Amino acid sequence: MLNIENIDVNYGAIRALVQVSLEVNEGEIVALIGANGAGKSTTLRSISGLVKPQSGKIIFEGQEIQNFPPHKVVEIGISQVPEGRRVFPLMTVLENLELGAFTRKDRAGIKEDINNIFLRFPRLEERKQQPAGTLSGGEQQMLAIGRALMSKPKLLLMDEPSMGLAPMLVQEIFNIVKEINQTGTTILLVEQNARMALSIAHRAYVLETGSLVMSGLAKELAENEAVQKAYLGH
Repeated sequence: MLNIENIDVNYGAIRALVQVSLEVNEGEIVALIGANGAGKSTTLRSISGLVKPQSGKIIFEGQEIQNFPPHKVVEIGISQVPEGRRVFPLMTVLENLELGAFTRKDRAGIKEDINNIFLRFPRLEERKQQPAGTLSGGEQQMLAIGRALMSKPKLLLMDEPSMGLAPMLVQEIFNIVKEINQTGTTILLVEQNARMALSIAHRAYVLETGSLVMSGLAKELAENEAVQKAYLGH
C-alpha cells in the first residue's frame, strides 16, 4: 500500500532522515519507534506532504506522491492525527469534525460519518457544541482522531497519540487504535510509548538519528534485548 524508498530529508544543514525505506501493507498496524529527535514525525510529515524529501520516493497504491501538496495527499486517502492533537480551539467539536471532511462533497455521507464518530466517542457528542479548546487532553485526542477519520482515509498516520495523557487514557486510546484498524483502516503509528505500540502493532521499525536500524515483527522486536534496553526500560 505504502512504500518509502530511500528518502532523505534535510532541515538546512541538519540531516533529519537518511536513506529511510519502509513499507506498510494494507490492513496492518505498523509502528515506528525511536528516541526523541530520531526523525519519526519527519517521516510522517514527509508522507503527508508537509515536508518535501530531498531525494527518494514515496509511493502510495502505485502512485508517486512525494511532490503532492498536503490537500492532495488527503484526497487520495491518507490522513494524519498530528502530534499534540492540534484541534482548532475556538471552533466547536462539530465544526472540527466537519473540517475533517473538507475534501468531500457527499453531505449525507458526512452526516452519517459524524454520527459514527459520536457512536465511537460518546463524550464528543455530549460536547459537540463546545469549543474544542475547552475539552480535556483525552477528549481532544479523540477529536483529533475523529477529525482525521472524517476524510475516510485508507491509511491513517498517527503521531504520538498517547502523548501527555494519563495512563488510564493511554490504554483507552490504544484500544481505539486497534478498533479502527479492525474496521479496515491501515495505520502507521509513531509512538514514544514503545511498549504499548509494539503490543498492538503487526510490524515495527526502529529509527535512530534519522536512520532505520532495525525492523521486524512487533512481537520479535518487543523481545529483542537491544530494543528492550533502549526503549522498554529493561
